[in-house]
Amino acid sequence: MRRKLIEADAIECVLGLGPNLFYNSPMGACVVICRTAKPKARKGRILFINAVDEVTRERAQSFLTDDHIERIVKAYERFKDEPGFTCVATLEGIRAKDGNLCLPLYIASGKANGSSDTEASGTGKPDLAGVLAAWIKSSGDVRRPLSSILEGNS
Repeated sequence: MRRKLIEADAIECVLGLGPNLFYNSPMGACVVICRTAKPKARKGRILFINAVDEVTRERAQSFLTDDHIERIVKAYERFKDEPGFTCVATLEGIRAKDGNLCLPLYIASGKANGSSDTEASGTGKPDLAGVLAAWIKSSGDVRRPLSSILEGNS
């Protein structure tokens, strides 16, 4: 379904939001905005917005402030690259990434508020997307030589 939406040029924006915004759900949220009749200037392109750091947490609740919402809406309206926050990707570029719409493939995480790629918004905890990407790379680095060893012994 994702690939069909990409090929139909129906996805206008992928918006990543921070964790704990929804009751009983500690996961981050992702909103995909689809339009069958995109404006001409937006055709063949998808806007990615990394608003993961645009979340305020007080006590056990997370929420978006009016400033957060305003920043996200302005980024959507501008539809331009903003390092660490937004990226406008072409459909060709997305196809080259096998149609993957994962935000960290297009926007470096944690740059919007000046934090490092390895820390989530001020918590000192590792960034899940960064850790997962490193794990996938390292598992591939181990799998290739191991496969050649095992294939040679069969």
